[in-house]
Amino acid sequence: MGGFEGHLYPGLSLFFYGLYHARLVSRALICNYPVQYLPHHPWSKGKWARLQQIYYVGLVKILSAFILAAQELHNIHGQFVLISKIYHQRNFLYRKQWQHLTLYMTFFLSGCVDVVSQNLLPQRCAALEQGAQALGMCLFLPLLVSHMQDSEGVELQSHILFTQAIFLLVLVVIAELWAPNMLQLWVMKAFFYMMTGSWLIQIGFMLYKPISGYKWMDDDKNNIIFVTTFFCWHVAFIAILMIWVYGFSFLWYCYIC
Repeated sequence: MGGFEGHLYPGLSLFFYGLYHARLVSRALICNYPVQYLPHHPWSKGKWARLQQIYYVGLVKILSAFILAAQELHNIHGQFVLISKIYHQRNFLYRKQWQHLTLYMTFFLSGCVDVVSQNLLPQRCAALEQGAQALGMCLFLPLLVSHMQDSEGVELQSHILFTQAIFLLVLVVIAELWAPNMLQLWVMKAFFYMMTGSWLIQIGFMLYKPISGYKWMDDDKNNIIFVTTFFCWHVAFIAILMIWVYGFSFLWYCYIC
Protein backbone atom coordinates (compact mmCIF):
# COMPACT_ATOMS: atom_id res chain seq x y z
CA MET A 1 0.00 0.00 0.00
CA GLY A 2 2.69 2.40 -0.99
CA GLY A 3 1.92 5.86 -2.31
CA PHE A 4 -1.32 7.79 -2.15
CA GLU A 5 -3.30 5.45 -4.41
CA GLY A 6 -1.96 2.46 -2.47
CA HIS A 7 -3.69 3.81 0.63
CA LEU A 8 -6.77 5.29 -1.05
CA TYR A 9 -8.07 2.25 -2.94
CA PRO A 10 -7.67 -0.33 -0.14
CA GLY A 11 -9.16 2.20 2.27
CA LEU A 12 -12.20 2.70 0.07
CA SER A 13 -12.62 -1.07 -0.24
CA LEU A 14 -12.56 -1.56 3.53
CA PHE A 15 -14.84 1.43 4.14
CA PHE A 16 -17.54 0.38 1.68
CA TYR A 17 -17.37 -3.22 2.90
CA GLY A 18 -18.02 -1.92 6.41
CA LEU A 19 -20.83 0.27 5.11
CA TYR A 20 -22.38 -2.80 3.51
CA HIS A 21 -22.26 -4.60 6.86
CA ALA A 22 -23.76 -1.56 8.58
CA ARG A 23 -26.67 -1.75 6.17
CA LEU A 24 -27.08 -5.49 6.83
CA VAL A 25 -27.12 -5.16 10.60
CA SER A 26 -29.47 -2.15 10.47
CA ARG A 27 -31.94 -4.09 8.36
CA ALA A 28 -31.67 -7.10 10.68
CA LEU A 29 -32.38 -4.95 13.74
CA ILE A 30 -35.32 -3.12 12.16
CA CYS A 31 -36.98 -6.02 10.36
CA ASN A 32 -36.07 -8.70 12.92
CA TYR A 33 -34.26 -10.84 10.34
CA PRO A 34 -31.27 -13.14 10.95
CA VAL A 35 -28.38 -10.93 9.96
CA GLN A 36 -26.66 -13.57 7.81
CA TYR A 37 -29.71 -14.82 5.94
CA LEU A 38 -31.70 -11.83 4.80
CA PRO A 39 -34.62 -12.66 2.49
CA HIS A 40 -33.66 -12.30 -1.16
CA HIS A 41 -36.69 -12.49 -3.43
CA PRO A 42 -36.44 -12.26 -7.21
CA TRP A 43 -37.94 -9.15 -8.76
CA SER A 44 -39.53 -11.13 -11.58
CA LYS A 45 -40.03 -14.66 -12.81
CA GLY A 46 -38.54 -14.09 -16.23
CA LYS A 47 -35.21 -15.18 -17.66
CA TRP A 48 -33.35 -12.57 -15.56
CA ALA A 49 -34.72 -13.87 -12.25
CA ARG A 50 -31.64 -16.02 -11.63
CA LEU A 51 -29.29 -13.06 -12.03
CA GLN A 52 -31.37 -11.07 -9.55
CA GLN A 53 -30.92 -13.81 -6.96
CA ILE A 54 -27.12 -13.86 -7.21
CA TYR A 55 -25.14 -12.49 -4.27
CA TYR A 56 -22.54 -10.13 -5.66
CA VAL A 57 -20.47 -9.42 -2.53
CA GLY A 58 -17.95 -12.15 -3.29
CA LEU A 59 -17.64 -11.03 -6.91
CA VAL A 60 -16.97 -7.48 -5.75
CA LYS A 61 -14.25 -8.76 -3.41
CA ILE A 62 -12.59 -10.63 -6.28
CA LEU A 63 -12.79 -7.61 -8.57
CA SER A 64 -11.38 -5.34 -5.85
CA ALA A 65 -8.47 -7.72 -5.26
CA PHE A 66 -7.62 -7.71 -8.98
CA ILE A 67 -7.80 -3.90 -9.15
CA LEU A 68 -5.61 -3.47 -6.07
CA ALA A 69 -3.06 -6.00 -7.34
CA ALA A 70 -2.97 -4.35 -10.77
CA GLN A 71 -2.43 -0.95 -9.17
CA GLU A 72 0.40 -2.35 -7.06
CA LEU A 73 2.14 -3.98 -10.03
CA HIS A 74 1.70 -0.84 -12.14
CA ASN A 75 3.76 1.18 -9.66
CA ILE A 76 6.71 -1.21 -9.77
CA HIS A 77 9.56 -0.06 -11.97
CA GLY A 78 11.85 -2.75 -13.25
CA GLN A 79 11.62 -6.51 -13.16
CA PHE A 80 9.33 -7.79 -10.42
CA VAL A 81 11.15 -10.74 -8.84
CA LEU A 82 11.34 -12.28 -5.39
CA ILE A 83 15.11 -12.82 -5.06
CA SER A 84 17.97 -11.03 -6.79
CA LYS A 85 20.81 -12.97 -8.41
CA ILE A 86 23.52 -10.34 -8.65
CA TYR A 87 27.13 -11.21 -7.88
CA HIS A 88 26.17 -14.54 -6.33
CA GLN A 89 24.00 -12.78 -3.75
CA ARG A 90 20.49 -13.86 -2.80
CA ASN A 91 18.65 -10.78 -1.57
CA PHE A 92 14.89 -10.51 -1.23
CA LEU A 93 13.45 -7.66 -3.29
CA TYR A 94 10.21 -5.65 -3.17
CA ARG A 95 9.38 -6.85 0.33
CA LYS A 96 6.54 -4.36 0.85
CA GLN A 97 5.06 -5.06 -2.56
CA TRP A 98 5.04 -8.79 -1.79
CA GLN A 99 3.33 -8.03 1.51
CA HIS A 100 0.65 -6.03 -0.29
CA LEU A 101 0.08 -8.75 -2.87
CA THR A 102 -0.18 -11.37 -0.12
CA LEU A 103 -2.84 -9.24 1.54
CA TYR A 104 -4.78 -8.83 -1.70
CA MET A 105 -4.57 -12.59 -2.22
CA THR A 106 -6.46 -13.08 1.06
CA PHE A 107 -9.19 -10.74 -0.22
CA PHE A 108 -9.35 -12.75 -3.43
CA LEU A 109 -9.63 -16.08 -1.60
CA SER A 110 -12.30 -14.70 0.73
CA GLY A 111 -14.26 -13.53 -2.31
CA CYS A 112 -13.94 -16.95 -3.94
CA VAL A 113 -15.25 -18.62 -0.78
CA ASP A 114 -18.19 -16.19 -0.68
CA VAL A 115 -19.08 -16.89 -4.32
CA VAL A 116 -18.95 -20.65 -3.84
CA SER A 117 -20.91 -20.61 -0.58
CA GLN A 118 -23.59 -18.11 -1.59
CA ASN A 119 -24.16 -19.05 -5.23
CA LEU A 120 -22.86 -22.55 -5.98
CA LEU A 121 -23.42 -24.76 -2.93
CA PRO A 122 -26.88 -26.31 -2.47
CA GLN A 123 -27.02 -24.70 0.98
CA ARG A 124 -25.11 -21.63 2.02
CA CYS A 125 -22.27 -22.27 4.50
CA ALA A 126 -21.88 -19.05 6.48
CA ALA A 127 -19.29 -20.64 8.78
CA LEU A 128 -17.02 -21.20 5.77
CA GLU A 129 -17.36 -17.55 4.73
CA GLN A 130 -16.61 -16.31 8.23
CA GLY A 131 -13.65 -18.66 8.54
CA ALA A 132 -12.13 -17.32 5.33
CA GLN A 133 -12.72 -13.77 6.51
CA ALA A 134 -11.10 -14.47 9.89
CA LEU A 135 -8.11 -16.14 8.21
CA GLY A 136 -7.60 -13.13 5.97
CA MET A 137 -7.68 -10.71 8.90
CA CYS A 138 -5.31 -12.89 10.94
CA LEU A 139 -2.84 -12.72 8.05
CA PHE A 140 -3.38 -8.96 7.72
CA LEU A 141 -2.24 -8.29 11.30
CA PRO A 142 1.31 -9.75 11.20
CA LEU A 143 1.88 -8.29 7.74
CA LEU A 144 0.94 -4.87 9.09
CA VAL A 145 3.19 -5.23 12.14
CA SER A 146 6.21 -6.10 9.99
CA HIS A 147 5.25 -3.29 7.61
CA MET A 148 6.08 -0.71 10.30
CA GLN A 149 9.64 -1.81 11.02
CA ASP A 150 11.36 0.98 9.07
CA SER A 151 8.75 3.67 9.80
CA GLU A 152 9.17 6.67 12.07
CA GLY A 153 7.47 9.84 13.16
CA VAL A 154 4.05 10.55 11.70
CA GLU A 155 4.06 7.43 9.55
CA LEU A 156 4.86 5.20 12.52
CA GLN A 157 2.25 6.78 14.79
CA SER A 158 -0.49 6.60 12.15
CA HIS A 159 0.28 2.95 11.41
CA ILE A 160 0.35 2.06 15.13
CA LEU A 161 -3.19 3.42 15.45
CA PHE A 162 -4.18 1.56 12.29
CA THR A 163 -2.73 -1.65 13.75
CA GLN A 164 -4.75 -1.17 16.94
CA ALA A 165 -7.96 -0.92 14.93
CA ILE A 166 -7.06 -3.99 12.87
CA PHE A 167 -6.28 -5.93 16.07
CA LEU A 168 -9.73 -5.14 17.47
CA LEU A 169 -11.29 -6.15 14.15
CA VAL A 170 -9.41 -9.47 14.29
CA LEU A 171 -10.82 -10.12 17.77
CA VAL A 172 -14.34 -9.41 16.52
CA VAL A 173 -14.16 -11.70 13.46
CA ILE A 174 -12.66 -14.49 15.58
CA ALA A 175 -15.40 -14.13 18.21
CA GLU A 176 -17.94 -14.21 15.39
CA LEU A 177 -16.91 -17.78 14.58
CA TRP A 178 -18.46 -18.88 17.88
CA ALA A 179 -21.38 -16.44 17.87
CA PRO A 180 -22.23 -15.96 14.16
CA ASN A 181 -25.64 -14.36 14.68
CA MET A 182 -24.76 -12.04 17.56
CA LEU A 183 -25.82 -8.60 16.38
CA GLN A 184 -23.43 -6.79 18.72
CA LEU A 185 -20.49 -8.42 16.95
CA TRP A 186 -21.88 -7.44 13.56
CA VAL A 187 -22.24 -3.85 14.70
CA MET A 188 -18.65 -3.83 15.92
CA LYS A 189 -17.44 -5.48 12.73
CA ALA A 190 -19.15 -2.88 10.56
CA PHE A 191 -17.72 -0.13 12.76
CA PHE A 192 -14.13 -1.37 12.62
CA TYR A 193 -14.21 -2.06 8.88
CA MET A 194 -15.33 1.51 8.22
CA MET A 195 -12.90 2.81 10.84
CA THR A 196 -9.88 1.08 9.32
CA GLY A 197 -10.93 2.12 5.83
CA SER A 198 -11.39 5.77 6.64
CA TRP A 199 -8.17 5.91 8.64
CA LEU A 200 -6.19 4.25 5.85
CA ILE A 201 -7.46 6.96 3.48
CA GLN A 202 -6.45 9.59 6.05
CA ILE A 203 -2.95 8.09 6.23
CA GLY A 204 -2.64 8.47 2.47
CA PHE A 205 -3.55 12.15 2.68
CA MET A 206 -1.25 12.82 5.65
CA LEU A 207 1.81 11.17 4.12
CA TYR A 208 1.45 11.99 0.44
CA LYS A 209 -1.17 14.69 -0.18
CA PRO A 210 -1.63 16.81 2.95
CA ILE A 211 -4.71 19.00 2.59
CA SER A 212 -2.88 22.03 3.99
CA GLY A 213 -0.20 21.71 1.32
CA TYR A 214 2.54 21.45 3.98
CA LYS A 215 4.30 18.18 4.72
CA TRP A 216 3.85 16.67 8.15
CA MET A 217 7.15 16.93 10.06
CA ASP A 218 8.39 13.82 11.87
CA ASP A 219 10.47 15.84 14.33
CA ASP A 220 7.54 18.01 15.45
CA LYS A 221 5.80 16.58 18.53
CA ASN A 222 2.68 18.59 17.79
CA ASN A 223 2.25 16.70 14.52
CA ILE A 224 2.60 13.36 16.32
CA ILE A 225 0.00 14.39 18.91
CA PHE A 226 -2.45 15.60 16.29
CA VAL A 227 -2.23 12.26 14.47
CA THR A 228 -3.86 10.67 17.52
CA THR A 229 -6.37 13.52 17.72
CA PHE A 230 -7.40 12.98 14.10
CA PHE A 231 -7.76 9.27 14.79
CA CYS A 232 -10.19 10.04 17.63
CA TRP A 233 -12.14 12.31 15.28
CA HIS A 234 -12.41 9.41 12.85
CA VAL A 235 -13.78 7.19 15.63
CA ALA A 236 -16.45 9.79 16.42
CA PHE A 237 -17.27 10.29 12.73
CA ILE A 238 -17.76 6.56 12.14
CA ALA A 239 -19.98 6.31 15.21
CA ILE A 240 -22.15 9.16 13.89
CA LEU A 241 -22.22 7.52 10.46
CA MET A 242 -23.41 4.25 12.00
CA ILE A 243 -26.27 6.11 13.69
CA TRP A 244 -27.13 7.84 10.41
CA VAL A 245 -27.18 4.51 8.52
CA TYR A 246 -29.53 3.03 11.12
CA GLY A 247 -31.78 6.10 11.01
CA PHE A 248 -31.96 6.10 7.22
CA SER A 249 -32.63 2.34 7.21
CA PHE A 250 -35.42 2.83 9.76
CA LEU A 251 -37.12 5.43 7.57
CA TRP A 252 -36.63 3.31 4.46
CA TYR A 253 -37.98 0.00 5.78
CA CYS A 254 -40.70 1.41 8.04
CA TYR A 255 -42.13 4.26 5.97
CA ILE A 256 -40.87 4.09 2.37
CA CYS A 257 -40.29 0.47 1.38
